[in-house]
Amino acid sequence: MTYDVARVRGLFPSLGDGWIHLDPQVGMQIPDSVASTVSKAFRALVSAPGGVYPAARQSRAIVDAARLAVADLVGGDPRGVVLGPSRGLLLNILAEALNTRVWLGSQVVVSRLDDEANLVPWLRAADRYGGKVVWAEVDIENGALPPWQYSDLIVDATSVVAMTLASSTLGTVTDVRAVAEVIHAVDGLLVVDATSAAPYMSLDIDELQADVMVVSAERWGGPQTAALVFRDPDYLARVRPVSLSPNAEGPERLEVEGHQYAMLAGLVASVEHLASLDEAAEGTRRERLVTSMTSLSHYLQRLLSYLINSLDQLNTVRVLGTADARVPTVSFTVAGVTADKVVRRLADNGICALADVSNRALSGIGVNDVGGAVTIGLGQYSTPYEVDQLVRCLGSLG
Repeated sequence: MTYDVARVRGLFPSLGDGWIHLDPQVGMQIPDSVASTVSKAFRALVSAPGGVYPAARQSRAIVDAARLAVADLVGGDPRGVVLGPSRGLLLNILAEALNTRVWLGSQVVVSRLDDEANLVPWLRAADRYGGKVVWAEVDIENGALPPWQYSDLIVDATSVVAMTLASSTLGTVTDVRAVAEVIHAVDGLLVVDATSAAPYMSLDIDELQADVMVVSAERWGGPQTAALVFRDPDYLARVRPVSLSPNAEGPERLEVEGHQYAMLAGLVASVEHLASLDEAAEGTRRERLVTSMTSLSHYLQRLLSYLINSLDQLNTVRVLGTADARVPTVSFTVAGVTADKVVRRLADNGICALADVSNRALSGIGVNDVGGAVTIGLGQYSTPYEVDQLVRCLGSLG
């Protein structure tokens, strides 16, 4: 496996702006192939599926292609792929679509490591239908989400466990498979937010034993689209439909209205982009995705180690979380300097970073008491030179 970061950087026209982009949490940079596909599709895909004329058939084909692309990405079944504009909206729809008997007198287990997008829908649904909310806590020493606690939190009345595969701030990767065994023992539903993991690692919904997985394309260089993937497509027949069409079946039951077909075309192009990151990748698109994402993961893990080791050399910088399993995302504090001032100094030096990202894990660690945390993430196009520039700038703050 080989990963040629110089070749990959050439796929992103936006990198010509001269900035160092370390803020993939708000969206990875867009490859030229994706931007071109969306632009072309906006000029051509103007008809909704259902007609017999060519434009309608083309739109239908784009929807089918998008379901297949997401299925290839996560190792799932395209019959279980629900498409939508954002993960927050899709998770809200899922929480509302579950039968009210799922909630009445039962409980949902959520995690403080998760983004609000995978918390708020379950908190609201539990409050509305009389469910109980139980919290899984983060180890504030290493930023991990200990899986052993779920054996105590999950009881016979537990209907849903919602958890993240990787933290968007600490980078921590969670042991989803271990939790799956516990929740499935009581016939509960495991909903996994893989949004922060998808840009960095090969996903396999069967291996993780997640019942539902959500991903968001803008995090890996795609357009503003998202997908819910059901490991068992037949489960869709058990949820309350939300579609405006009385004839909706399968994943369309959870798709309220029509899609933005140009965005779905971009979604397909973005998955193809991921599959081509390693020029040596061969076989089906799923096989090429596994090869390319594994190659990317190895490269970024080495770069992450270099980043963390470099930051640890700065006496004023404290990296938050020490979990061994993590994606290339880091949050840190700088002694005596608030996070917003650090980010402004970085911006003055052409470096994009984020300050005070809303996250309950960071709040639990206590970063608000020391001026907040700076959050950065590596991308497909990140290089050791960019890490050096970041560290040099941070060193000048001391």
